[in-house]
Amino acid sequence: MYKYFISILLFFVLIDGFAQKPGNPPNKQKKEIAKTVKDTIVYKTAYGLRLGIDISKPILGSISNSYNGLELVGDYRISKRFFVAAELGYEEETTDEDYTNSTVKGTYARLGFNYNAYENWLDMNNEVFVGFRYGFSVFDQTLNNYTPNVNSTYFPADLINSPITESSLNAHWTEFLFGLKVETFKNLFVSASISYKVMMSAKEPENFKTLYAPGFNTIYETSTGFGFNYTISYLIPFKKK
Repeated sequence: MYKYFISILLFFVLIDGFAQKPGNPPNKQKKEIAKTVKDTIVYKTAYGLRLGIDISKPILGSISNSYNGLELVGDYRISKRFFVAAELGYEEETTDEDYTNSTVKGTYARLGFNYNAYENWLDMNNEVFVGFRYGFSVFDQTLNNYTPNVNSTYFPADLINSPITESSLNAHWTEFLFGLKVETFKNLFVSASISYKVMMSAKEPENFKTLYAPGFNTIYETSTGFGFNYTISYLIPFKKK
């Protein structure tokens, strides 16, 4: 009796062994199929023209009586990592020094590229970028008033209120950027960046010095300057790849 029972039990064990191949259990096959399907999913990124405005300049103009400015920004994606970029703007700045008060106003343009060093996950479209720009501006500078530095306590100099304007001045510079760009909503981006600028050449007014150049900001004695941008932009997608 026990012999027949053991024989029947061995028979069912052998049948179950043949039904499942040792090298490919059902659960493993399902995992391999799921992995294959997952690996074939390709996330495409939008390519197009992105246009926006630097909102830091209107904010600064609203809280400062000595500044007024507007800047439009744009870039176009040419590859996965590279973007050609440009900024166009207008600035008016009044500089008050110890002996002088002057106003500069004019237009500027910056042209260059950005490189995105950030590896996005799935369908994200954010950037941690470095960039380079060539900038130039054309502007007028007015010496509003000045006090001659006579170096005398007995005969103090009087303030001279005779404005002197020099037109068609210009400046050329290069700048290096570092910034972040985040897609907050579909195709809507918020970006912040800082820049280090190096003046290449600046046309000086007669008997005076250019203290500020639109697009460059304050010109220090080392012929360098710094900038900050906080922009909102919208992507007009042309294609995905």
